[in-house]
Amino acid sequence: MSAAVLHHQFASLLASPLSWQDRREPEFVPTGIAEIDSATGGLPRGALTEIVGPACSGRTTMLHSILAGAAAREEACALVDAGDAFCPHDAALAGAALDRLLWVRCAHNAEHALKAVDLLIQGGGFGLVVLDLGDTPPAMARRISLTSWFRLRRAVEHTPTVFVALARQSNARTCASLVVECSRARACWSGARGTSRLLRSARFQVSVTRRSPWRGGMPPLADRQDSRIRQNGHAVFPGGIQCTPVFTAAAI
Repeated sequence: MSAAVLHHQFASLLASPLSWQDRREPEFVPTGIAEIDSATGGLPRGALTEIVGPACSGRTTMLHSILAGAAAREEACALVDAGDAFCPHDAALAGAALDRLLWVRCAHNAEHALKAVDLLIQGGGFGLVVLDLGDTPPAMARRISLTSWFRLRRAVEHTPTVFVALARQSNARTCASLVVECSRARACWSGARGTSRLLRSARFQVSVTRRSPWRGGMPPLADRQDSRIRQNGHAVFPGGIQCTPVFTAAAI
């Protein structure tokens, strides 16, 4: 039987002709940090974003800013805390709404944290789901298989949920649509050297890498910044678009 006959018989079983399904343009939400939002367009809904970096690199500052933005949008949030490192007091001072935040403590068990995130994403109803592996040893975090990250990425696709994973190093690799790598650039102190001094602010440098290009290229806000990024010498890598914005956080 010829291919044309098979195609005709198969098409006759369908109510409409064969056509590709249109892919919706992703929606982005701001991080609350203007320097990062101007370079990335914000965090994509229905995708996995990694925020990585060592201790005191600014990743917790970013988390508090993201939680505060979700509070301003009156969205329910879920934070799966694998290392019991979350401080509700500091988050509330940054603007997070604790009455709309589900805090899941996993007592340093990364496997339980992974299962909790899977249940929360599958259940739905959250505008933001965060997996905090920041205090989890890198060797333990690397034990999470790429298959598990792929399953979480597929679970969050086509949902309005922003899925953010915090860790010391990138673990999701190609499963992450956006990777934000934080590092501390400079700390500002008050007082003379040799005396008691107070921390006034810290300046952080962030390396942003987009690994999964969306249709039409960069998101709308980042499109307007693309020429500035290229003029400043930031390169386009085979794995995605990378830039290095800098932001300053004041001490509380």
